[in-house]
Amino acid sequence: MSPAPDSGLASRLAQACQALDLPVDNARAEKLLAYLAQMQRWNRTYNLTAIRDPEQMLVQHLFDSLSVVNPLGRVLNEAGPAAVYDIGSGGGLPGVVLAILRPGWQVNCVDAVEKKMAFVRQMSGALSLPNLRALHARVEDLPPADSDVVISRAFASLKDFAALAGRHVRNDGTLVAMKGKVPQDEIQALHEQGEWQVHDIQALQVPTLDAQRCLIWMRRSQGTL
Repeated sequence: MSPAPDSGLASRLAQACQALDLPVDNARAEKLLAYLAQMQRWNRTYNLTAIRDPEQMLVQHLFDSLSVVNPLGRVLNEAGPAAVYDIGSGGGLPGVVLAILRPGWQVNCVDAVEKKMAFVRQMSGALSLPNLRALHARVEDLPPADSDVVISRAFASLKDFAALAGRHVRNDGTLVAMKGKVPQDEIQALHEQGEWQVHDIQALQVPTLDAQRCLIWMRRSQGTL
């Protein structure tokens, strides 16, 4: 674990969790802040993310990932068991956050960049997260995972996401894309492909982030199971 977290960051995290109606006990809050601190530390050497400023990391990485926990919980059993694939996870966003807050979920972070998965692997051990696994691979090279939810954050267009990662979703499961503004052109291209359909678009309110965010929920079209 990292040294004692900055009290200002801890206070802001508590306020964000309250705004998201997301109960977080002290132990999990400490893990979230330790994860953020380690990301900042590794980022100096391994370039996990283009964002360098700790305040921006707090909001654009941690708060952004926290905003999807409750929406996913409404689809999955919050206490588990549930299987989640985080595609193009980078330094573990949102996968590490999901694993911290939902220990009953088995979370697999997938990325083609080894150093990023090495970081997630380190976090699994350092933060005592037996439900977190890092997979260094291209998503299209992995055997089907039969996941309840496959999620991505800034990974690819909806059409490419579905084409590459859709086979990892079980028949009645869901693809979920974290996006900024509603990508109407991407939705049209996805629907023209035919296999997957958007069945819900959910606006997200990320605490202290002055930008549009949404979740795009996708399911297989009838007749393509």
